[in-house]
Amino acid sequence: MSKIMWNPSEERKNSALITDFIDKLPLNFDSYFDLHKWSIDNLEDFWSEFWKFSGIKYSKIYDSILDGPVMPGAQWFVGSELNYAQNLLSGSPNQLAIISTGENRADQKYTFKDLNTAVSKAQTGLESLGIKKGSRVAAFVPNCVESIILMLATTACGAIWTSCSPDFGSQGVIDRFGQVEPSILIVSNGYSYNGKIFPLDEKINGVIESIDSIQSVVCIDFVEVSCSLNHNSVISYDSLLSNNSYTPNFVQLPFDYPLYIMYSSGTTGPPKSIVHGAGGTLIQHLKEHQLQCDIQAGKDRLFWFTTCGWMMWNWLVSGLASGATIVLYDGSPSYPNLGSLWDVAERTKVTHFGTSPKFLSACNNANLVPREVSDLSSLKSVLSTGSPLVSEQYDWVYSNVKSNVLLSSISGGTDILGCFLGGSPILPVHRGEIQCAQLGMDVQSWNETGESIIGESGELVCVKPFPSMPIHFWNDESNQKYTSAYFEKFKNVWTHGDYVEITENGGAIISGRSDTTLNPGGVRIGTAEIYRSVENISEISDAIIVGKPINDDVELVLCVKLNEGIILNENLIDQIKSLIRMKNTPRHVPKYIFEVADIPYTISGKKVEKAVLSTIIGEKIKNKEALANPESLREYSSLPF
Repeated sequence: MSKIMWNPSEERKNSALITDFIDKLPLNFDSYFDLHKWSIDNLEDFWSEFWKFSGIKYSKIYDSILDGPVMPGAQWFVGSELNYAQNLLSGSPNQLAIISTGENRADQKYTFKDLNTAVSKAQTGLESLGIKKGSRVAAFVPNCVESIILMLATTACGAIWTSCSPDFGSQGVIDRFGQVEPSILIVSNGYSYNGKIFPLDEKINGVIESIDSIQSVVCIDFVEVSCSLNHNSVISYDSLLSNNSYTPNFVQLPFDYPLYIMYSSGTTGPPKSIVHGAGGTLIQHLKEHQLQCDIQAGKDRLFWFTTCGWMMWNWLVSGLASGATIVLYDGSPSYPNLGSLWDVAERTKVTHFGTSPKFLSACNNANLVPREVSDLSSLKSVLSTGSPLVSEQYDWVYSNVKSNVLLSSISGGTDILGCFLGGSPILPVHRGEIQCAQLGMDVQSWNETGESIIGESGELVCVKPFPSMPIHFWNDESNQKYTSAYFEKFKNVWTHGDYVEITENGGAIISGRSDTTLNPGGVRIGTAEIYRSVENISEISDAIIVGKPINDDVELVLCVKLNEGIILNENLIDQIKSLIRMKNTPRHVPKYIFEVADIPYTISGKKVEKAVLSTIIGEKIKNKEALANPESLREYSSLPF
């Protein structure tokens, strides 16, 4: 059993929302895992009890909790009607709802009363442009308060919101928004990153020229730069809100009415357009925020470093429904230095700090000790996702950030707009492990024959339905693409595409994507197993590994990005191989180790092993627009094998 890094105090356990939830149930539970077992054995009872506990605002109660309890096709809370925006705007009027900040930007503060007023004005403005139930509103915007106001105004109308961050190229935006044919395009005139201002008019005009459905463009003046847009109906954000409306009109909709259209990363072809329902998104986020993260109304402040092109933005914004103050940041996480986000946490009194292993690794490599440069006394939880959190990063957080903090690695994704695995405020944190499966989620690790396994890696599956399953894919009337994406490998069982080990103490270790699993000599190896070994070698800044096919087998190819002044010599190569062999097995040792200048990532911050492998073997990359740094791939085509 792995080392326990943190144990909740009795005070923390007793004051947790999940403890209050348990106390209100007509049953007794000895542990979190007893509660979890009950929640998956009695799905309808669990979700109906949580509906009551969470205080969801609705206009019509459900007739049934779960109809057709087989995936795909299960329907939740049939007959109920509600509005997502109404639930996010129901906080105490004078409570602080949003703190919006960023590079060289003064903090903007909105109470729930301020937010309701702004949303009402934006809703009136959007309705004057023809937005109504079922309309699509697409946003090419930074992570700022104006973006949230416009999203809430859109969803108050019963319209559907979809967004991309401004660092996308125009073709990447077209590949996404072009599929859903929005009538309104919301943009900003530019954005700031790493101390530089980037105008957006050229990108925006490329989008406008390619998507005929766009009837009007709303422009947020986000930075001091001119913006010339080639459309006959361009309205400024300020003009859109220049009316006398003060109270939003919340259109009541069925539980599974479309709320968001999200997109897969799109590195292997056109991105999938994944449609999520209002009720499923809302109740899943409420459960994760309240029971798993212990975010309490009027007490907690939730921050996540994200863009509007990543699902964590949607997850962050839903924190309003639990009565949290949410903290927005737009810009580089390392400008003017890696202490910037920790300074934001100090200044805004963040209690729940959301980040990525990549950022934590960068802080470690820079020898930054956040607790010495920022006052983190308000901090209760550090949350991390985007890639697996390695064991050494648990050590680093507890030594350098705060010793008395819940470190909560979470795992889920855009496909479910939520989490399968994550944290619990009443469980210990074990080194290198995600704490637990989330309540109501029957998550298991299956081998190739569909048997549940403990203590070894297998496919991450969810055996029973859950409310935040996508309601469908856009333009997939027969549900063929949807079924193929999740239910092809095991019938009626959600196969997520991650490679996971469920540990004996109920935790989980993600080993990477199952579709990038390495198979040298027929032995299945998750890419994260290699990364765990090499990314904490002080000389290495980053790394990526692929399996190069050869004679019905694969040879492992490890590419490393080295810190400044380091040379990849035989001594370092031997050190890397020795450490991988010691921490794993001889099968994990790469055949080749090369130095590269950069590691390719998607815009949402995920490594792209598939694109690297395709480049190495001479295949065409289908969608480079999904990459944040596509130019990094060039050198992989000429590696000296």
